[in-house]
Amino acid sequence: MLDRTNPADRQSAADTAVRNGFLAALFSYLIWGVLPIYMKAVAHIPAAEVVANRVLWSIPTAALVLVFTVGFAEIRGAFRSPRLIGLAALTAVIIALNWGIYVWAVAAGRTVETALGYYINPLVTILLAAVLLGERLTRLQIGAVALAVGAVLLMAIDAGGLPWVSLSLAVSFAFYGYFRKTVPLGAGPGFLLEVLLLAPPAIGYLAWQSATGTSSFLDGWNPLLLVIAGPLTAAPLILYAYGAKRLRLATLGIMQYIAPTLIAANAVFLFGEPFGPWRMAAFGLIWVALALYTWSIFSTRRAG
Repeated sequence: MLDRTNPADRQSAADTAVRNGFLAALFSYLIWGVLPIYMKAVAHIPAAEVVANRVLWSIPTAALVLVFTVGFAEIRGAFRSPRLIGLAALTAVIIALNWGIYVWAVAAGRTVETALGYYINPLVTILLAAVLLGERLTRLQIGAVALAVGAVLLMAIDAGGLPWVSLSLAVSFAFYGYFRKTVPLGAGPGFLLEVLLLAPPAIGYLAWQSATGTSSFLDGWNPLLLVIAGPLTAAPLILYAYGAKRLRLATLGIMQYIAPTLIAANAVFLFGEPFGPWRMAAFGLIWVALALYTWSIFSTRRAG
């Protein structure tokens, strides 16, 4: 049994917490990285129906986690605060929009664009912090953002128009993170509150599908595929939240590139999506931008 007053035992406990946090974050990024494989399996189902099932089947998963962790006190308190409910409703709508675009894009054979979106997300986030919070960007961060803009322009030239899938995913997730910080709830309770607020429209949509005979739920393997959407949605978010509390920001900053790298690999090598010279150049710029961004994290930490 560890003695918290013993320096050696305290260090051992700290090392264990970091190791567990690393494993939790790693598994969350790995799940997100291979999620396109699942999305391809449900590509024959309308994106709205997939999202509605993600919402509903996330509820028991998130609730079960709370049973064994922090309980439901925060959730009960949240429903007594109209302001908190309003903020949670806003973040819920944003994340549902993000899910819908992602599900549709993978089904439509545009997984490479989703990978680009999640690559540029951290760069959009720091730009958002500069615009909305007045945070000053370092030279490295300005250079990273400029390179990301260049990558978007290359993708636009290749596609003959703006890569709206990439931009929509990056911007929506950046705003989700920005507004989520204003919701005074832990990761687990906050996520459960969001899906609870999304449940009524999700149930209404699925009921309308059932009444009009357009539901896909009872066809073939669809019941199993749609039910596991809940755990596949909730588990990585909860694992990530666990890891984020135990790891340094710099460590998370590097690890966050695991998921889009796996997504891009799935798109090119498993789904056979095109990856010509323009896309190669765009992703090259993104990798340089992310290298600058990562270096800026370490530089800021050393300066502090």
